[in-house]
Amino acid sequence: MATTWIKPIHKAKGRSVAATLADRLGYADNPDKTNSYEFVKSYGCDYYTAANEFALTKELYEQQTGRGGRNGDILAYHVRQSFKPGEVTPQMALDVGYALMEKFTHNRHQFVVAVHTDKHHIHCHCIFNAVNMDCTGKFRNPIRSMKIVRQISDFLCAERGLSIVENPKPSRGSYRDWQDKKEPQSNRDKLQDMIDNNISAGMVFEQFIAAMQKAGCEVKRGKYLSFKIPGAERYIRVKSIGEDYTEEALRERCLGKRTIAPRKQPDDNSGRKAAEYASAARKQYRPTLLIDIQAKLHQAHSPGFEHFATIYNLKEMARTLIYLKERGIGTYDELTEKTRTVTIEYNGNQNRINEITSRQKEIAELQKKIGTYGKTKEKYSRYKELQKLQQSSWEKFRKTEHPAAAYYESEYTDIALHIAAKKYFDEHGYKGNKKLPSINSLKEEYAKLEAEKRKLYSVNKPAREDMIALKTAKQNVDMFFAEPRQPRQQERKKSYDHSR
Repeated sequence: MATTWIKPIHKAKGRSVAATLADRLGYADNPDKTNSYEFVKSYGCDYYTAANEFALTKELYEQQTGRGGRNGDILAYHVRQSFKPGEVTPQMALDVGYALMEKFTHNRHQFVVAVHTDKHHIHCHCIFNAVNMDCTGKFRNPIRSMKIVRQISDFLCAERGLSIVENPKPSRGSYRDWQDKKEPQSNRDKLQDMIDNNISAGMVFEQFIAAMQKAGCEVKRGKYLSFKIPGAERYIRVKSIGEDYTEEALRERCLGKRTIAPRKQPDDNSGRKAAEYASAARKQYRPTLLIDIQAKLHQAHSPGFEHFATIYNLKEMARTLIYLKERGIGTYDELTEKTRTVTIEYNGNQNRINEITSRQKEIAELQKKIGTYGKTKEKYSRYKELQKLQQSSWEKFRKTEHPAAAYYESEYTDIALHIAAKKYFDEHGYKGNKKLPSINSLKEEYAKLEAEKRKLYSVNKPAREDMIALKTAKQNVDMFFAEPRQPRQQERKKSYDHSR
C-alpha cells in the first residue's frame, strides 16, 4: 500500500543554492537512515556530489536563459513514497522509487532516490532537479502532479504484486479528492467554453462580440482581441488559447468556413492507458529471451508447459526476426559484429563516465580542502609562531602554562582541520613547491566534465537499450537454431553403451 506526495523545494532566503539543496539531499541520503548509503541510487549525477551538480545545472540554465537567481526559486522537487509495513524489502522499495522517477521525469532530470529503513514502515525520498539536463528549461509542475505521481506509483506497485489504496478516506488534499473530483477549470478553459457557447456559423462577427459582452465578458479590441471573463483579474488574448480561437479563426467560424470538434474532459484513466498502449506499441518488436524448454522440463515434467513454451518461443522468435530485419541485419555474422560493436561503444562510454565521476569527486573534495585550508591558515600560523616562541624562551615559560598548548586547546578544531587539509594536499601530489589550483580553475574543469558526462549519458542510454536488445536477439538465435538436446535417459543410455 504505497502512499505518495510531491512538494517543491524553494531557495532559502539568505542561503546559497548549493546549501539549500545540500540540506534536503543530506536528509534524504542520511547514512544512518539508508544503511550507510546501501539503499541510495541516482541518475544523471552522483549522490555524493548531487547538491553541487544540481547547483551547477541551475547556474548553466541561468547563463543560457537569463532567468532565475531569486530567493524563492524552485530548485528541485521532493517526492515521498511510503509502503505498507512488512510488505517490501529496502531493495524492492529502491527499485520501485527509481522506476517512479524514471517514468515521472522521463529521464530528463537528475534525481536521487534514497530508502529510509529507520522507521517501522519503509519509505522512499526522491529528489529531482527542477532544471532539465539540457539546461534549457525547468520542470512545469502541473496541477495534476499529485495524481500523476499516484497513478504511476499504483501502476508500479500493481506490477510487483504490492497493495494499493483502493478507497482512500476523503480528506482535504487526499488522493480521493484527486480521484473523484474534476480539476478546477483555468480561466483559459472557461474562456474557451464561453466562446464555444456563444459563437455559431452564419452570425456576423460583431454579433459574436455582443453575445460575449452579454455573457459578462469585457472586451478589449486593438492589435490583439482580448476578453476578461467574469471574476478574472486580467484580460486573455484569444490567440494564446489555441489555433481555433485566434481572431482570424473566430471570424472564419462565424462565416462557417471553420468547424471544430466539441471539447470534452478526458477520463481520469485515459491518459495513463494511452501512455501504456503507446509504450507497448514502441516495444512491440523488441525481443525478449526465449524459454529454455529442456532445462525447465528437467525441473518440472509438464506436457502443458512444454506446449505453452513451444508456442511462446515461436512467437518470440518471430518478433526477434522482425527486429533484426528492421535493423538491417541479415546474417549471423552481421548480428555478432553489431552486438560486439555496440557493446564496445557502450562499455567505453560507461568507463569514461566512471572516470569523470571519480574526477568530479576529487575536485569537490579538493575544493572543500582548499576552502578549509584558507579559512584556518591564520590560526595555524599563530600556533606555529607560539611554538617557536616557546622553544626560544623555554626558561621564561618553563614554570608557567605553555602558550602554544593553551592556544592549541582553544583552537583545536580549526588547527586539526588545517593539518588534515595539508596532509591531503601532500598525499595528492601537491607537496613541496607545487602550487594548488585555483577555485575558479577547478570550477571550470568541473563544468567541462559535467558537460561531457551529460553528452555521454544522452548517447549511452540508447546504446544500452540497443546492446540489451541485440544480445537478447543473439541469444535467441543461438538457442533457437541449436541442436536439440537429448533427454537425460537417452544420454545415460548412450554413455553406458560407450562404456561397454
